[in-house]
Amino acid sequence: MIETSVLKNRYKEIFGSEPDLLAKSPGRINIIGEHTDYNEGFVLPTAIDKAIYVAVGKREDQEIHLYAEDFNEKYSIDLADLAITDKGWPNYILGVVDQLQKLDLPLSGFNLYLDGDVPLGAGLSSSAAVECATGFTLNELFSFGLKRVDIAKIGQLAEHTYAGVKCGIMDQFASVLSKEGHVLRLDCRTLEYEYVPLELGAYEIVLLNTNVKHSLASSAYNKRRELCEQGVAWVKEKHSDVNSLRDITVDMLDELVKDRDMDTYTKCKYVVEENIRLDKACEALKKGDIEELGKQLFLAHAALSDEYEVSCEELDFLVDFVKDIPEVVGARMMGGGFGGCTINIVKKGFGQQLADAIAPAYKTKFNLELDPIFVKADGGSQLLK
Repeated sequence: MIETSVLKNRYKEIFGSEPDLLAKSPGRINIIGEHTDYNEGFVLPTAIDKAIYVAVGKREDQEIHLYAEDFNEKYSIDLADLAITDKGWPNYILGVVDQLQKLDLPLSGFNLYLDGDVPLGAGLSSSAAVECATGFTLNELFSFGLKRVDIAKIGQLAEHTYAGVKCGIMDQFASVLSKEGHVLRLDCRTLEYEYVPLELGAYEIVLLNTNVKHSLASSAYNKRRELCEQGVAWVKEKHSDVNSLRDITVDMLDELVKDRDMDTYTKCKYVVEENIRLDKACEALKKGDIEELGKQLFLAHAALSDEYEVSCEELDFLVDFVKDIPEVVGARMMGGGFGGCTINIVKKGFGQQLADAIAPAYKTKFNLELDPIFVKADGGSQLLK
């Protein structure tokens, strides 16, 4: 957590005045439901107690002045000249400003200071947190009257247009709309959602960061998307009311896809069954059956690794290692794949011991450090006093 006094003082040092507002927007985890979002399925994310923090103030002109603590770097541009920059980090903010301009909202110049404690590159959606912190704070600063769902959509469009990543809505939605102590069961087709209590009892969530990100990720993602769309097209030839894998059963895939292409069949079957696993995980949470929740996580990992083929050696190693440890009831890779973290449901107080037990073996095999990240389910975007 970053203290508000630190944010205020740094803002004043950089911009020479007091900020008008301080706010934060969190990173996120996803309990289960991977690669279902772009197939109009369900996801089960929640915000975490690690966030992107911003301090903002209005200016008398039409200029935007930004400062990122992580990069120790300033960036300025006039609102009239708004464009994508090759610097990288400002694009997550500028993309949001671009969307606000397209909505013809009465935006003028501002200063924005940015800091955070979301681990970068761990798959905890620091980029979505930046977009949502920006949208949420500017909405408050200029009294636009946008709803939280609007802010999430603006963040997603900013990522599509200025960061060049065709992400689903899950990350931004979780960052803005999460509720402390709950997960969001989000329908990625309708954006209807339900809060499900995340009461783990004697257990807690520990992330294990592989500290790798394999370059396969973007090309593999596009290939998986194509196979899912192909499967839907083949089923649609017979069932015209089908729009996505959300509408398809395994029986339909057996009849209409399996004999045409096994790879397409396997990828589509994974998505259909992941939605079923998510429903079982939700039921388990509602009943307080954490062992059953853990079982669904292990099943999800096996399917992500063997069927959807988006895991990697490092992720598989971490999940295999914890399988026979009684204090761990469930684990899987989390996120798009090919690196990032595993999510583990672990007996309270055992997380550090677990990390200490795995780290030497992980280091020996991959010559990489293993970082445990301890997280709690938290609320979405909020103003700070």
